[in-house]
Amino acid sequence: MSNTAKIAVGGVALGLFLWIWLPFWAVLLIVVGVPAAAYMTLDPSQRRRLRRVSRKEIGH
Repeated sequence: MSNTAKIAVGGVALGLFLWIWLPFWAVLLIVVGVPAAAYMTLDPSQRRRLRRVSRKEIGH
């Protein structure tokens, strides 16, 4: 199993665990807020590089 797949499985497991113990709004805040906060901590050059790589993977 690749590292990306392991992270995805861990994220799903964590999401299900949080869904049981926390209200919906808190789970939504964590699921949306953590990646958004991580993106905001990147330098502008890192953000451009991430967008460029993402577009290439999509097929543009």
